[in-house]
Amino acid sequence: MSVEVTVIGAGLAGVEAAWQIAGQGIPVKLYEMRPHTKTAIHRTKQFAELVCSNSLRSNHLSSAHGLLKEEMRLLGSLVLKEADECRVPAGQALAVDRDTFAKAVTTSINASPLIQVVRTEITDIPSEGIVIVATGPLTSPSLSKSIAKFTGYNHLYFYDAISPVIEVETIDHSITFRASRYGKGGNDYINCPMNRKEYQLFYDALIDASTVDLHEIDKTDGIPYFEGCLPIEVMAKRGVDTLRFGPMKPVGLVDPRTQNEPYAVVQLRQDDLAATLYNIVGFQNQLKWSDQKRILRMIPGLEEAEIVRFGMIHRNTYINSPKILFPSLQTQIRKNLFFAGQLSGVEGYTESAASGLIAGKNAAALSVGKPIPILPKETAIGSLCHYIAHAKQKDYQPTNISFGLLPPLVTPIKNRRLRKEAMVSRSLTKLNEFIASDN
Repeated sequence: MSVEVTVIGAGLAGVEAAWQIAGQGIPVKLYEMRPHTKTAIHRTKQFAELVCSNSLRSNHLSSAHGLLKEEMRLLGSLVLKEADECRVPAGQALAVDRDTFAKAVTTSINASPLIQVVRTEITDIPSEGIVIVATGPLTSPSLSKSIAKFTGYNHLYFYDAISPVIEVETIDHSITFRASRYGKGGNDYINCPMNRKEYQLFYDALIDASTVDLHEIDKTDGIPYFEGCLPIEVMAKRGVDTLRFGPMKPVGLVDPRTQNEPYAVVQLRQDDLAATLYNIVGFQNQLKWSDQKRILRMIPGLEEAEIVRFGMIHRNTYINSPKILFPSLQTQIRKNLFFAGQLSGVEGYTESAASGLIAGKNAAALSVGKPIPILPKETAIGSLCHYIAHAKQKDYQPTNISFGLLPPLVTPIKNRRLRKEAMVSRSLTKLNEFIASDN
């Protein structure tokens, strides 16, 4: 006999958790506060709405992100299934039409006979039953207070930012060129090349631009931006060449008009299936919209660009997971309470969905009285869950998946490519053994 599970939040982690639980024949109540209670950045009432970017990062098995996705596919991920079907060109990355993707996920969740969707805000952690809290980085103030009270520790905060999106027909294609870095992935990116003078003028304008004051709810004292998603104006202030070694690096790109590598490059990536919208890669920012429009139009090829969504900044919230969680994503002081998604201390779309997948499977096991299996640390998902539960508690910051989280090979391999291939092979072998033993 199974016990109903409550999932709070219908973002990537929440829908993945609910899907995994229902897949085990267990009833789920999925709570989502939108559209009745809105957030500062969500636009729709759809589940799994992507707001910062439409990219789920690399899809190639030579990368840790690609390995993570392959493991999720093997474990029956709803998010990866719908993402694969809503894919838009993005070289070796998995990028999606964000509206089509969100609608597809919402349709699948609503169609499940075992998932009851409840559109209301949960203001306190339910005191009874099996609960997964997956409310994401924009957890409402009331629930945040409840979580802080439960954990006994204040939340940690970092600021996250969103890149601008522009209409593709307003780009001057006589100046830009299409290419993927090092020719990998075809011509999926639109590239805006800059010479030294153009870059310097752009840099000077960026340094002098005005930024938006944060809303009161987004203000925290002494908390830095998250290093994995720095606003461009923050990066720029670290040095004149910082952007040229970051989001504007020209390495691996050749301007066909000059046959040379530009001094700097701004890349744009397709944002919708119709290919009418493109987002400016790595250009998350906190600039005032008037300055933002003026500065973005200084980029060669974007002089007449129409911006349909300006870049903006918001607060992300997460718990000090090494102090709070087990690798199973259960809380240490209440075994029937799980945290998942960015709130649990992971960073990134795919990582959030993966944590939801694990929380869902483990909650399902708990519901029917089975022992909770722990994924091998040699797998990408297992290493991620192990890390957030065992990292240093002081100054903890959310983490993306990387090969550095996985245990080293028993027999070291010096060649980087061969070492990654061996780690991928080991991970998938361990995961398939885990799946076979769990069935």
